[in-house]
Amino acid sequence: MKVLIALASIVGFLMVVLPGPLYQFAGVSLGTAFTSLRFGVYVGGAALILIILQVLINRKSVSWGSTFIYAAMALVAVGMPVSMMSKASAVPPIHDITTDVTNPPEFVAIAPLREGAPNPVSYEGGDVTKQQLEAYPEIKTQLLPQSINEVYIAAERTIDALGWERVTVGALPNTLEATDTTTWFGFKDDVVVRLTVQNDDTLVDVRSKSRVGKSDLGKNAQRIDAFLFELRNQLGYH
Repeated sequence: MKVLIALASIVGFLMVVLPGPLYQFAGVSLGTAFTSLRFGVYVGGAALILIILQVLINRKSVSWGSTFIYAAMALVAVGMPVSMMSKASAVPPIHDITTDVTNPPEFVAIAPLREGAPNPVSYEGGDVTKQQLEAYPEIKTQLLPQSINEVYIAAERTIDALGWERVTVGALPNTLEATDTTTWFGFKDDVVVRLTVQNDDTLVDVRSKSRVGKSDLGKNAQRIDAFLFELRNQLGYH
């Protein structure tokens, strides 16, 4: 049983941890990567059952150090995909979030980089807008009492502080575009920030859109929130 526990724990752990790097660096398809995640849960679950049986049946002969390590690996194998599924069920299956759903900021500089991406650069609207408004009512245009030049400079610093890659060639005036690469799978999500003068104030609109995937697990809304929070920090609000 000890061999089975070790094998199931290690295999389940690798089936869950490796799909991201393999997709990002080795060209493994996204479908294959997600299939590995799904079956990794089963293998990890089997390892946990075996560990429980071993503790109940052969408690006196259990090597607690190795058992703890194998249990931790099995928990990762089960926990990571289950957490992802839980997030997916808690948010709408959309991947394009914007503060202005009637006139969303337009991707221009980034558009050529998205050629061939499963998710087109255009804004779908309709049901996507409805789902966003229901799930993220706090995502809306921000009015800041600073000049557009001051906000623009702060927005540049914000993008740099968040570790995004700025894309500037061909961008519209008073607009910044950037790409955020996720750590695990290396997904490319794109952001456009549009600044508009309103008297002596500045309107800030942000749009974040994933290149792949139907659901973003709430990541784009989180990214917009993170940008607006850091922007206010750069302007001295916090």
